[in-house]
Amino acid sequence: MKQSIVHIALVVKDYDEAIDFYTKKLNFELIEDTYQPEQDKRWVVVAPPNSKGTTILLARASKPRQEAFIGDQTGGRVFLFLNSDDFWRDYKDMTSKGIEFVREPKKADYGTVAVFKDLYGNLWDLLELNPEHPIAKRME
Repeated sequence: MKQSIVHIALVVKDYDEAIDFYTKKLNFELIEDTYQPEQDKRWVVVAPPNSKGTTILLARASKPRQEAFIGDQTGGRVFLFLNSDDFWRDYKDMTSKGIEFVREPKKADYGTVAVFKDLYGNLWDLLELNPEHPIAKRME
C-alpha cells in the first residue's frame, strides 16, 4: 500500500496577497490557480521550490467562523515545518525580505531551527534536519 498527504489547507484572508507572500517572500512555486465558478472560489496550490511532497492549498475563508482561524489555525503552536537544504541561506533570504522570526536560530539534536510568522501570524519552523534524522532519511 502507498498513500500520501497531497495538500494541507491553510485558511487565508485573500488569495492574491497569500500568493504574493508565498511566492515572493518564501520563494514557493504557484502550482495551480483555478477559478471554480460553481462555488465562486479559487483552487490555489503552492509548494516549496523543488519539493515533491505535500503542497499547501490556500483556502480563502468563506464564513465568519473560518475567518476567526486566519493566522491561528493551531492555537498559537508552530503549525508548519519548512525543511531546507541550507538553513542559513534561507534564513538570510527570508530576513532580508522582512519575514519576522519570533525565535532566533538554534542548534538542536535534530538540526538547526528558527520560528517565523507567515503573513497572517501562523507560526512555522524553518529547519535543516541533520542527515541522520529519520525524516531526513525519508526525503532522500
